[in-house]
Amino acid sequence: MASGKEIRSKIKSVQNTKKITKAMEMVAASKMRKAQDRMRAARPYAETIRRLAANLSAATISDYKHPFLATVGQIKRVGVIVVTTDKGLCGGMNTNVLRLATNTMKEWEAKGATEVRVAAIGNKGLGFMQRIGAKVVSQVTQLGDTPHLEKLIGPVKVMIDAFQSGELDAVYLSFTRFINTMKQEAVLEQLLPLTGDRLGTPEGTWDYLYEPDAQTVIDDLLVRYVEALVYQSVAENMASEQSARMVAMKSASDNAGNVIGELQLVYNKTRQAAITKELAEIVGGAAAV
Repeated sequence: MASGKEIRSKIKSVQNTKKITKAMEMVAASKMRKAQDRMRAARPYAETIRRLAANLSAATISDYKHPFLATVGQIKRVGVIVVTTDKGLCGGMNTNVLRLATNTMKEWEAKGATEVRVAAIGNKGLGFMQRIGAKVVSQVTQLGDTPHLEKLIGPVKVMIDAFQSGELDAVYLSFTRFINTMKQEAVLEQLLPLTGDRLGTPEGTWDYLYEPDAQTVIDDLLVRYVEALVYQSVAENMASEQSARMVAMKSASDNAGNVIGELQLVYNKTRQAAITKELAEIVGGAAAV
């Protein structure tokens, strides 16, 4: 059995760890509220631009077919944009989204896909994809607590250009969707080509005046729409990160409290045994005298 001094040292160490996890829990709770506000603030813009894209694509379908809306037969070359966090200590959030992405990549290869390209957003996803030997064509890390579209445009444009030039048959987006504080869901959605389910049905017949022309307007709008989808996914991922970290740190703090209680019980038993032993020695010595 460990000595009382060793047990006291362990209790002190766990108490220090508990202080750290408690502080991280409070910080994550504070950041979670701001991240959720940013995520909800981005939704109206995403919905508005989606509605415009649906109306424009339907209005110009007889005149011009954008490459983003073209249907592809057999998918041989695929691009995946993987959104993860830069930091850890957020439970199994990154593990779930990376497992989903890698399992889907294996399914594509089993179905005959000849090439899978990866764009990594977040340090955890970048490190993982490099370790498994995936073909990482673009990356962005150190996004901070607030997503900035100008930082995301670079890696996303690499995938968009590859799709437009015919180097990729489809582009997918993998991220963690925020459901509520206690639940986050890893999802993998098709980003390009834009499907009818993604755009939705147009609201009636809209008569637009195009300046300079319909092709230029819809080209720019659909690119902005794809960028808005990526931005929204990063905002959802950041809200999920703070929620998952808060729950993980709360669980760690509770576990530390349980460990402290168990160690305190062991310490009391050890101390009682030491006192009993000293009393027995004193009584035995007195009897011998």
